Order: sequence, then structure tokens, then C-alpha cells
Amino acid sequence: MSNGKTVCKICSSTVKPAALKTDSIFYRIFQSFPSTFFELINQPPSLASAYQFSSVEVKQLAFRIDGVFLPNTPELPIYFAEVQFQPDKKIYSRLFAEIFNYLDKTELTNTWRGVVIFPNRSVDTGDTDRYAELLNSQRVTRVYLNELSSIPTSSIGIETVKLIIEPESTATAKAIEIVNSARKEILNVAQQREIIQLIETILIYKLPRLSREEMGKMFGLSELKQTRFYQEVFAEGKGEGKLEGKLETIPQLWALGLSIEQIAQALGLDEQVVRQAVQPKS
Repeated sequence: MSNGKTVCKICSSTVKPAALKTDSIFYRIFQSFPSTFFELINQPPSLASAYQFSSVEVKQLAFRIDGVFLPNTPELPIYFAEVQFQPDKKIYSRLFAEIFNYLDKTELTNTWRGVVIFPNRSVDTGDTDRYAELLNSQRVTRVYLNELSSIPTSSIGIETVKLIIEPESTATAKAIEIVNSARKEILNVAQQREIIQLIETILIYKLPRLSREEMGKMFGLSELKQTRFYQEVFAEGKGEGKLEGKLETIPQLWALGLSIEQIAQALGLDEQVVRQAVQPKS
């Protein structure tokens, strides 16, 4: 599958900023791990290889639909994915208007399916009376994340999706579990890095007060180097290009959980210098 550019403008006129951030997380997951989408709708994960996840633009009407899986064969349906984390009575009228406008203007002859992802059923407040036939058919699938436990075997992608609604009290432990699984199961370095960055994004979104020390305890050195926290701290010292800048960075890297040897290697310093810098001041 090739990745298309996704600009998260779905529901931009009605959804609050927090929901838009959730949209972007989902679309990153679908771009990097497209099989996750098909698992959510109880389709074979291998089906992802026949699709391109992207956004589509209807130039005549000057609007864009994000979260679209376009098939590479006319026999497969187009999937329109919508993430809805805020109650919205017009969710279905807007969704179907976008879908039908696109179908009217595109030259593709494929049939279609719509998928709406909610955190739970209580957020599914859209007006359904006028769309009952569609909603009760195979045309539309509604996914409720808090009911994903019904999926018999969960992939790393599904577990990452479930982390979005994980209670704050257990989110950190769950994140560590996913990272450990990624180390064992994902051999592709770029995909492993993307999962780690996704998990970090979700944790920052859920736990904005998470400290650098707590983040350091969650990940090993190789994973930690890929997080925004580490990169900000390391760039701070490296950018100075001076011994003073590096010395000021040492306590921050130490708080992230790096060893003296690792800090010395990262900053190009003698281990004894690092050891003295982390010793408590008497």
C-alpha cells in the first residue's frame, strides 16, 4: 500500500480541537498500519495491500474528503472513514452528502462503504431516521472503540487504537506493553519508530502533565531516542556546540533514564565528566 497525503479537515466546522487531534492520530495509524482499519471492520488485514489511504478532493465543489481508502481494482469498494469523538446530530447527513457528492463527480465505478468510528455508543447521537435503510445495511459500519474487546486477536495497530480510550490510570502500563510488543513483532525500523511516536502522541494527548522522567522510564534507549522529549533535550545541548551547553543537558538526559555511558556517547563527553555532572551537589 502507498501512503497518500491526509489533511485532517473532516468535520472541521463542527468538531472541537481535541476531536480533530484524535482524527489526526487515527489517520496516522491508518497510513502507517492500514491493516488496522480492516481489522476494525472485521475484514482480512491482508486486504490493505489492495488499497491506498488518502484524501480526495472534489474540485468542482471545492471540498475535500479525508480518510478514504481507494482500491486498486474496480471489484473492491471505496471505503470512507470518519472519526467522530464529539456528539453531532448532523454526522450522518454530512457524511452521506460528502460521499454522494464524491460519487457523482468521480470517474470511478466502484461501489462504496462508509465507516464511522466512535469512542462509545453515547457519542453516536446523529439523526438516523432519514438514513435508517443505509445505516441498517452493509453499506455503513459503526465502530465503538470501547467494544473492541470482541476482536479475538489484537494486533499492535488495534492495541494502539484502544490506547486512545484507555483510562488514564492504566494508559502508561498499556503503552509500555505495546512498545515491548513492537520490539518483538515489528522488524521494520521505520514502522517501529512510527508506532513509538504514535504512542508518545497519544500519551501526551491523554496525559499532558507526563514528565520527562516518566517518559524515560517507559522506553528503552533506542525507543527513547525516537521520542520528541529526547530529541528536544538532545538538540538543546548539541545546538549549543559548547561544553557548557552539553553539561546543562546532562541532568535532563539523566532524568530521561539514560545511563552515564549512554549520555557520554550521545554528547561526545568523557564518562567521568558525565558522572560528576549527575552527582548530587553537597
